[in-house]
Amino acid sequence: MDGLLEHVWVVLAGFGAGLLTSTVGVASLLSFPVLLAVGLPPVVANVSNTLGLIPAGAGGAVGFRDELRVEPRLTRQVIGLSAVGGLGGAVLLLALPSSVFEAVVPWLILGTCVLVAAQPRISAALRARHGHADRPPRLRLTPVATLFVVLTGVYGGYFGAGAGVMMIAVLALSLDIDFGVVAGIRTTSLMASNIVAGVVFTFVADVDWTVVALMAVSSVAGGYLGARVARRLPATVLRTGVLVAGIVTVVTMLV
Repeated sequence: MDGLLEHVWVVLAGFGAGLLTSTVGVASLLSFPVLLAVGLPPVVANVSNTLGLIPAGAGGAVGFRDELRVEPRLTRQVIGLSAVGGLGGAVLLLALPSSVFEAVVPWLILGTCVLVAAQPRISAALRARHGHADRPPRLRLTPVATLFVVLTGVYGGYFGAGAGVMMIAVLALSLDIDFGVVAGIRTTSLMASNIVAGVVFTFVADVDWTVVALMAVSSVAGGYLGARVARRLPATVLRTGVLVAGIVTVVTMLV
């Protein structure tokens, strides 16, 4: 990746992915295709993308700082579980042949696109369910929810596109807390997964540090801005763009 135009595309991808980190939760579906388009091999693109988006999570955490104070014990628990999962995902990525990653990723992206498309229905169902006040609120993770939080962290460390949607679904289905709090915990916990995976990648993986630096600078701004507008931003246009990007990526990688 040598040209100025390619650098510009990576910066823009980092900013856009930062916005998606704190809103829709599918940042890598924007940034990963761009890194492939500028010539990075799939595994190098994935590793560099993970490291480059860590600042996006940090920016989102600052933007969601009020929400993160609401359930501090739960927040710490989900962050810890996601970090453990991120370590497992990083180990899987490095232990398995790159051909496995290249074969699996298109289907992971396709599955994520389905989740993104279904997100409005999931959210509507959850809002309807929260309308029932005849039982005490659920504020602790069940064993099943704990398992799925860890698995989402594993997915985040392995690839991560759509991990935000998955975490939203897990937390919102298993807990009775405000959606803004869920979004804050989602953003921060997946940052923890990325940090742990990123530490592993730094020492043992092939990283494009130019890409990491460019994405880091722009993604932190996108993450903060996304958190501040997350409650008001209509997600329809973003969701449509994510679906288009995901489908194009799947077709590109399978052809």
